Amino acid sequence: SRGKKKTFPLQKYLTDKFVFVFSEGVQDDEDVKQMLQGSSMVKVRSPRWQKRRTLKLLEDGVTVWCQSHKTSSRAKEQQSFSIMEVECVREGCQSELLRRMVGTVPEGSCLTVVFKGPRKSLDLLCHSDEEAQRWARGIRKLQERVENMTQKEKLDQYPKIRQDSVKLRADQNHDDKMSYEEVQTLLQMINIDLSDQYARSLFQKCDRSADGRLDHGEIEVFCRELLRRPELDAVFIRYSANGCVLSTVDLRDFLKDQGEDSSLIHAQSLILTYELNEWAQKNQFMTPNGFTMYMLSKENCIFNPEHGRVYQDMKQPLAHYFISSSHNTYLTKDQLTGDSSTEPYIRALNHGCRCVELDCWDGDKGEPVIYHGHTLTSKVPFVEVIQTINEYAFKASPYPLILSLENHCSVEQQTVMARHLRSILGDKLLTKPLEGIDIQTLPSPEDLKGKILVKGKKQHVVEGSSDSSDFSSSDEEVTSFVCVSFQPGVSKLSPELSDLVVYTRSVPFKSFEQAAKNPATDMSSFSESEALRFIKESGMSFVRHNGHQLSRIYPSGQRLQSSNYNPQEMWNAGCQIVALNFQTPGEQMDLNHGRFMQNGQCGYILKPPFMYHPETTFNPENVGGGPGHRPVLLTVRIISAQQLPKPQWDKPSSIVDPQVWVEIHGVPIDIDKKKSHHVDNNGFNPRWDCTFNFTIHVPDLALVRFMVEDYDYTSRNDFLGQCTLPFTSLRTGYRHVRLLKLDGSSLSPSSLFIHVKVTPCQRSSFN
Repeated sequence: SRGKKKTFPLQKYLTDKFVFVFSEGVQDDEDVKQMLQGSSMVKVRSPRWQKRRTLKLLEDGVTVWCQSHKTSSRAKEQQSFSIMEVECVREGCQSELLRRMVGTVPEGSCLTVVFKGPRKSLDLLCHSDEEAQRWARGIRKLQERVENMTQKEKLDQYPKIRQDSVKLRADQNHDDKMSYEEVQTLLQMINIDLSDQYARSLFQKCDRSADGRLDHGEIEVFCRELLRRPELDAVFIRYSANGCVLSTVDLRDFLKDQGEDSSLIHAQSLILTYELNEWAQKNQFMTPNGFTMYMLSKENCIFNPEHGRVYQDMKQPLAHYFISSSHNTYLTKDQLTGDSSTEPYIRALNHGCRCVELDCWDGDKGEPVIYHGHTLTSKVPFVEVIQTINEYAFKASPYPLILSLENHCSVEQQTVMARHLRSILGDKLLTKPLEGIDIQTLPSPEDLKGKILVKGKKQHVVEGSSDSSDFSSSDEEVTSFVCVSFQPGVSKLSPELSDLVVYTRSVPFKSFEQAAKNPATDMSSFSESEALRFIKESGMSFVRHNGHQLSRIYPSGQRLQSSNYNPQEMWNAGCQIVALNFQTPGEQMDLNHGRFMQNGQCGYILKPPFMYHPETTFNPENVGGGPGHRPVLLTVRIISAQQLPKPQWDKPSSIVDPQVWVEIHGVPIDIDKKKSHHVDNNGFNPRWDCTFNFTIHVPDLALVRFMVEDYDYTSRNDFLGQCTLPFTSLRTGYRHVRLLKLDGSSLSPSSLFIHVKVTPCQRSSFN
């Protein structure tokens, strides 16, 4: 009876305006002025489909409208995108489509807007080269400005943005005032359902002119009342000696309980940064407004900011790290009929992925292609993928990138592959062992900074003849691999391609005993079912193996829709290259994003010492004591949420009934999840005030996931937002949890307000 399941685009539009602001410094920029004036461009979908559109930046500074030039009643409505939805802007013919049109369009006038998540890129043909350059620069400037905006700047501009939003969306008769009925429309937009009695009472309180309509100033007061945070006021009063302001001593006491720097100097610096009242700032006091600004800032986020940079030891062997890894990287959707593209490589690399997969097959005219063999997936030229990798390999992380080759090509086209790898990647490609490092040992991420490694089969000559075992396939799709039969001294592997494999040599896995005798530069691939079997039957042996050599785990071939397995089970055994379908959002990718959020999101996470100690007895299936056993009590109080979105398919009149899950993902003994009650009809500022306790035995491997959903007693609950992060990156005290969308992008300003406490249960039994 709640009538859900219909798209409502206004919610995202309005919440964007509630947060992001447009400073005068950027507004005066010549590139941004061009965007504000608007430009007539050609939207290109194919060589035949080219339509003229007008692109214009709105006054909010974050929304770009794309309007059709059609005037018929059947024409589609205007479409828009937010600056914050843009992954990157590429100038020239840098998309797959525009590359195919080189020679038929002026390259300098071309522009591609690449979006985060599954949204298709926008290919544009501008009027001139200068116009294309202005839009590219302008979008980048606006992205940087919004990203670096302080909480004070946001709040300084807040009334103007709020008024613009109301005028544009809720003021139905465009008279710059709002009736009570229009106020009700506003409340629906911001996802809150007030009782009629309270809403009318608040309306009348703000209607100072008593004319039954709210002007801009009265609307501001109305919204300010809605935005009050009584839960923050309660924390403020608890620490304030006089109930009116926080002195530096009061603030120091609060910071001490938060587990932060509790020096008076730090308290004074926070007052200078977040307090708006000049008198209070001069006298070193923090008012409730200043305290609210501080609590809403990035400085108070639950994620430890020290972990937002590379802080771990990066000089240990590669096998000692978890490595962010993608499976079927070229696919945009499923592995049966989905498109193959270079765009997923861009997205994966820009998110810190350090191992991408290339399924290589013979193509026409002697040029290899990449696609999911023997399926209806489209093909993308190998050379275009390598060009893309060359451009984006180290934009998000300086540490080594591994190219996992699934090689199904003939010797001739393998040679072509090798030639492209050398000519395009140049000095980035590792072609020989590093000087001063034993060829039988693995270098460190620091040693390999800025280098691209090829993972694949390697011709290995022993006493004048080829070791045929090197050519049997242990990777995916064994039946379709070309190297299935060999005689001593004969191979179907191109020597040129073989020479490019240095430290990541693919070999079949036979046993842990045999692998222990092999050099650390050998690595094996395991299907998810094989890996799970080894974890269950030989957990300790698998952990030891992964302290010595690299292991790559890939999804079962039965996952036709490109679904994902649970990566946590593989990390529990120390598996480094846990390859997931990045194109498929969901809990598994949430865990992957959370795992690699720390260490500057560089794609390498140092495993805890008990996982790479040569004689470790750690077994993920049994951690009642011994290595890694360091039990703690995690207490999480879910207090409130702010500005939750509506599900994409909801009707405009629908209001969410949010509930919160807190989940622990780790070794089997630690897996747990608990949920709050649901709050009826309030996605704007719901309150729960419920407390959960979790005992975590192996905290070094644990992830904590906060997930908010819309409760529905008649059907499946709808996902609203989530945040996953390593337990070791959690900060204690009163914190805000910034929620993410299903595709992992920001859901700002949606957040949870929580309190976290961690208490040790007993001392570790492993040194």
